[in-house]
Amino acid sequence: MKRIAEMARGVLIFVMVLGFAASGWCGEIQQKLVQESTIDQIARRGTLRVGMDVFVPWAMKDKKGDLIGFEIDVAQQLGKDMGVKVEFVPTKWSGIIPALLAGKFDVIIGGMSITPQRNMKINFTNPYYYSSQGILANKEKAKDFSVADFNSADVVLAARLGSTAALAAKKAFPKAKLRLFDDEPSAVQEVRNGRVHAMIASQPLPAHMAADNPDILRAYNEQLMKEPIAFGVRKGDFDTINYFNNWIEMVRAKGWIDERYQYWFLSRDWKNQIQ
Repeated sequence: MKRIAEMARGVLIFVMVLGFAASGWCGEIQQKLVQESTIDQIARRGTLRVGMDVFVPWAMKDKKGDLIGFEIDVAQQLGKDMGVKVEFVPTKWSGIIPALLAGKFDVIIGGMSITPQRNMKINFTNPYYYSSQGILANKEKAKDFSVADFNSADVVLAARLGSTAALAAKKAFPKAKLRLFDDEPSAVQEVRNGRVHAMIASQPLPAHMAADNPDILRAYNEQLMKEPIAFGVRKGDFDTINYFNNWIEMVRAKGWIDERYQYWFLSRDWKNQIQ
């Protein structure tokens, strides 16, 4: 019996040692995760670096050359609530995810919709609003076209490279030829000049462009897809995801997101500010 008791004590001591070692190891891992957290880096740096691309009305330049737009408001309010400065890092859309992974900035806040392909590479926060894809057509070139008429081998469409608009175009109009551009202004110009029949882009760009150029352009009421829009962050950074998700829920609950959405997407009050 004495021998059994001694063996039991030995096993207990061994388990306790393992427990302390595991606890210490877990603590080291936790400290390492905290040290590597983007949120921690932002706090120490005092600057939130935001990756974005320029397109109306998410992010654009005003007459003074300063950035304005829906996503600019979102990023600036986030920085204000965090107590840090905001540094915008304009990046071509086709390379914005590789730039995030390379550490060029901390987060993508630029009208990025959640897709399975993107989610394989980066993590997304909870959606903070929803967008949809629309059609902007050249009135003369697409004269008397219904939406179904764009699905033809004789039709040429435009979209921004790397965008879900390009995916929507391929899905809705598989027979049409698709030309891809680095930015939306270039695609809009192709529609204006009649070199393509139409472009696919996130609303409200089609509606706004048609309203500004009623003699040349036409926007269709039909929506090709509805998409959840979220922040993009690097994988494995759970502290950052937690912080951004909580912030999104807070500003949505206060009605701030809806207020800014109404201003930038459903009104034209900002039109006289841009170049």
